[in-house]
Amino acid sequence: MNQINRHPTTPVRVGPVSIGGSAPVAVQSMTNTDTADVAATVQQVIDLARAGSELVRITVNSAEAAAAVPAIRAQLDQQGFATPLIGDFHFNGHKLLSDYPECARALAKYRINPGNVGKGKKRDEQFARMIEIANEYAKPVRIGVNWGSLDQALLARVMDDNAKRTEPKDPTAIMHEAVITSALESAAMAEQLGMPHDRIILSCKMSGVQDLIAVYQDLAARCDYPLHLGLTEAGMGSKGIVASTAALAVLLQQGIGDTIRISLTPEPGGERRREVVVAQEILQTMGLRAFTPQVIACPGCGRTSSTYFQQLAKDIQAYLRDNMPLWRSRYPGVENLKVAVMGCVVNGPGESKHADIGISLPGTGERPVAPVYVDGEKTVTLKGEHIAAEFQQIVEDYIRQRYTRQAS
Repeated sequence: MNQINRHPTTPVRVGPVSIGGSAPVAVQSMTNTDTADVAATVQQVIDLARAGSELVRITVNSAEAAAAVPAIRAQLDQQGFATPLIGDFHFNGHKLLSDYPECARALAKYRINPGNVGKGKKRDEQFARMIEIANEYAKPVRIGVNWGSLDQALLARVMDDNAKRTEPKDPTAIMHEAVITSALESAAMAEQLGMPHDRIILSCKMSGVQDLIAVYQDLAARCDYPLHLGLTEAGMGSKGIVASTAALAVLLQQGIGDTIRISLTPEPGGERRREVVVAQEILQTMGLRAFTPQVIACPGCGRTSSTYFQQLAKDIQAYLRDNMPLWRSRYPGVENLKVAVMGCVVNGPGESKHADIGISLPGTGERPVAPVYVDGEKTVTLKGEHIAAEFQQIVEDYIRQRYTRQAS
């Protein structure tokens, strides 16, 4: 797997997960349940963890939510899920952490938005209180600036400073500078309050692709804190996926970013874990990490009038991903498996030979047979009504034989 020269950082420990340094880029997500609903939140954290989320953020916005956090942590532990929980705090975080010490203990990290902790003198006092509690319980913090909730007093100060320059910057550059300044000044204040350097993570989330790239390039050049990447308010469906991928891929290729979240708006009735899958696919397709076996499939053309290969590719991909929670511990290395499901003889045999396992289904006018290749060699030709079931069994047998052998 290719290794990018990443921005040098000291890793931050968030429960069992290391963020920064030489640690792999971590995938995180966030629940959208009412945190006060313990059962619903526990179930969604489990769903996200099973999908591969290594950290899960939960909203802590009320007394009821704060009171529920210890029970959520306890139930996850009872069910064998050690996934770190990150508390997302805004306007009343200082009060909730003070009033509910068990919540403060149960969380693995606090996310603090410096634009939403208070105004004027209260801002510094309330920010300081949150850092004081984080220090008391030895918890790391993510200072997460969001351009949509930027501290207006800080923005005004940056604008005033810009107006005094002989060559003032344009409004976009000023917005970028204000976001970065908020993150860096807040981190410096946290350290002055006793927060160790290696317990701080920064993020500066924007909703525009070019804005995000520019801000993080500048931020990475100006500090050595681990950085959390994410395009805020990315949107729904393909728009959100494409925009997030366009922004994060550029930064990750430059070695910028230590943990990522894909902030997708779920489709009505859609699964929350979709954002986890997209984050994993970005990292895996870039060769930065491997999470689940990859399925290579052709796009289809006039030679592939049958949709059989499309359904087979879909079924095999779902089968592989659904089994990963079990296989991850049972078959070490299975996440690197490559499976090819091709729809005709043009590229089918070649792609099949280059994959660990491949099948080349017949296209329009071709013989109704499907050769299967294992480790580059044709091993069997399938035909009849049970090609899908037989191929799936071949994949399962291959995994059992190859990866059990590696583990022994």
